[in-house]
Amino acid sequence: MTLARFDRPGAVIFDLDGTLVDTAPDLGGTLNRLLVEHGRRTIPLPEIRPLIGDGAAKMVERGFGATGGLPDDLTLLVRRFLEIYEANLAEESRPFPGVVSTLKHLRAAGLILGVCTNKLTGLSQRLLDELELTQYFAAVVGGDVPARKPDPRHVLDTIERLGASPETALMIGDSLNDVAAAKAANVRVVAVTFGYTTTPAVELGADAVIDSFEELPRLLGL
Repeated sequence: MTLARFDRPGAVIFDLDGTLVDTAPDLGGTLNRLLVEHGRRTIPLPEIRPLIGDGAAKMVERGFGATGGLPDDLTLLVRRFLEIYEANLAEESRPFPGVVSTLKHLRAAGLILGVCTNKLTGLSQRLLDELELTQYFAAVVGGDVPARKPDPRHVLDTIERLGASPETALMIGDSLNDVAAAKAANVRVVAVTFGYTTTPAVELGADAVIDSFEELPRLLGL
């Protein structure tokens, strides 16, 4: 962990996949089923994790690119991917260790919490519902918006929906998209080391790096 203690934020915004929830098993299972349907080899879970983070279309594109090349109609592949995933999105996905207790701690301390994710809003909401996490968040803003991460407007939109301000907000994420969006929005950002980034968390340029969720309240002096 590397940190300099932050002032108490007014709002905390979290990425979803790779930050709050380990969704790789279900996303990977979905991708592998789609690959098999098209005569491709499956991809081991450790190799799946770096493919996650930019939405379904990018994951499908990367998966097919790694197994022989992308077929002509990406739209149909993405539609089928979402069809499979919607039926299995919380079979094996689970919150990362310490997530639930930390969310409870932050809420009890009076902080406003939100989710800013490139995952589609409907899927994000369903996943949070099935994992009983919805109760902690005042807003969930998915990737079906005009501008999504790394565009700072995605982060700013989430902050606005929370009734907060960029000056007092904090972003928690696992990828370059999260850090880039927060930095461009002039929002402080913390990177987690257990996510899906291909770049080590300490090299993402975040204001602080944590190895577990239990470190977050201490970082905030709570």
